[in-house]
Amino acid sequence: MRLAVVGGGSTYTPELVDGFARLRETLPITELVLVDPAAERLELVGGLARRIFARQGHPGAVTTTSDLDAGVAGADAVLLQLRVGGQAARQRDETWPLECGCVGQETTGAGGLAKALRTVPVVLDIAERVRRSSPDAWIIDFTNPVGIVTRALLQDGHKAVGLCNVAIGLQRKFAGLLGVAPGEVHLDHVGLNHLTWEFGVRLGGPRGEDVLPGLLAGHGDAIAADLRLPRPLLDRLGVVPSYYLRYFYAHDEVVGELRGGPSRAEAVAAMERRLLEMYGDPALDEKPALLAQRGGAFYSEAAVELAAALLAGGGPATQVVNTRNDGTLPFLPDDAVVEVQAAVDGRGAAPLAVPAVDPLYAGLIAHVTAYEELALDAALRGGRDRVFKALLAHPLVGQYEYAETLTDRLIAHNREHLAWA
Repeated sequence: MRLAVVGGGSTYTPELVDGFARLRETLPITELVLVDPAAERLELVGGLARRIFARQGHPGAVTTTSDLDAGVAGADAVLLQLRVGGQAARQRDETWPLECGCVGQETTGAGGLAKALRTVPVVLDIAERVRRSSPDAWIIDFTNPVGIVTRALLQDGHKAVGLCNVAIGLQRKFAGLLGVAPGEVHLDHVGLNHLTWEFGVRLGGPRGEDVLPGLLAGHGDAIAADLRLPRPLLDRLGVVPSYYLRYFYAHDEVVGELRGGPSRAEAVAAMERRLLEMYGDPALDEKPALLAQRGGAFYSEAAVELAAALLAGGGPATQVVNTRNDGTLPFLPDDAVVEVQAAVDGRGAAPLAVPAVDPLYAGLIAHVTAYEELALDAALRGGRDRVFKALLAHPLVGQYEYAETLTDRLIAHNREHLAWA
């Protein structure tokens, strides 16, 4: 099995490689190809990847290349983990929206739109080159904003599934609180990428006992602290929102915090510099503990589970993924991309049935889906008016004066990545 990682020079990659090495029987890779135009980073990450494989006795080869076409040729699956514009672009995404009193974040709000506009054309170009050289390959998208990028891929006819680590992180968290194995915990996980709620936590599978009420009663303080939301809110809702909902439920509070301290991009950039120094140490043959602070916890386990289900040819596995709605949430268009539990096999991901969604959540899901549709249109066709409409539609922007100002600033900060600008 040949698997290519586009963006293989990322500091995330050793997390992924560690999972491939530990779970080699689940996903028997014969060759792992790391593809990245940043040759210096690629050399450091590739060296550590080989040492991780060797330490854990993995028989597969790790190869590196800056040639995209050569890297994806003959691949059974291609995993995308890109950051167009690097941490410098992220730093801008997290700062200029704050000037208008709007949240500055890399996947949500105006900053998230900027990332989508930079990213979608690049991803579609990569996907087309994959299709030409390896038409049967699956594309696994971990590139944010995952929902919009996956929708672009599916709309263009690619064999693609989107992946995020929020659900698997919560599964592991709840399993620890319950004292059970993670595989025993099934989440009733519903929404869009970075806009999800756990409506149930079931033991043993989709039809198992819902233990969410007991979890909230016994561990509500710890869960609320992780989400940085007040415990009484969780008690009133009776569900567990993802931590991204804090940008909606406590928007002004978050803006005040972001204005008062260093950006996450600055912290990550410093961490990446240190990680790359560590990766260059020839004695290092395991992922360093510092990598846990980088984000993407359990990313490797989720990626292995998904790739194995798509490629192994066995019965379907159940996993939270980003895939076409196709009536799963009846208040959304069929071609919207939702993040829900799905049965995954060699044919792709088929969402499991979802109970009726309360208007409190359905309204926000529908609102953000409309924004995502407009954001994708702006990413594909460009133009100031399309950017303005997407911002006006976003629930974290909404007012026309903000949308006008943010449109100008978005274009000014991203002109080098926008062919139409």
